[in-house]
Amino acid sequence: MANQSDVLIAARAEALRSLLTAGPARLKIYTGAAPATPQTAATGTLLADLVMSATVAAPVAGVLTVSATADATVAASGTAGWARLSTSAGAALLDMSVGIAGSGHEVILSAVALYAGGFVRLTSLTLT
Repeated sequence: MANQSDVLIAARAEALRSLLTAGPARLKIYTGAAPATPQTAATGTLLADLVMSATVAAPVAGVLTVSATADATVAASGTAGWARLSTSAGAALLDMSVGIAGSGHEVILSAVALYAGGFVRLTSLTLT
């Protein structure tokens, strides 16, 4: 990727913040591998659909921090593999890999095995 100025990084972070706070954004967790791009239809089984808090702190040095979500009920049992962040209107923004701490994934869960009827919560989300 090309080197970016601080001005561009800040502008991109603020644009993403605007999309996330226009209505409650969503983080959907799926089984399997992410599709090629966020414009591609979701693949795998939808395990959980977390409604994000509309509280997103102002970006600091291009970094956004999203507040915790309420618990979401796990809709189906399976192994979490990827997650999609989307606007309240359903426009996909980012696809991210899911794993446990130390695994090098973008979304970290305490366990990737999720069970129908259980609960999952996002304690924080940092986007750089």
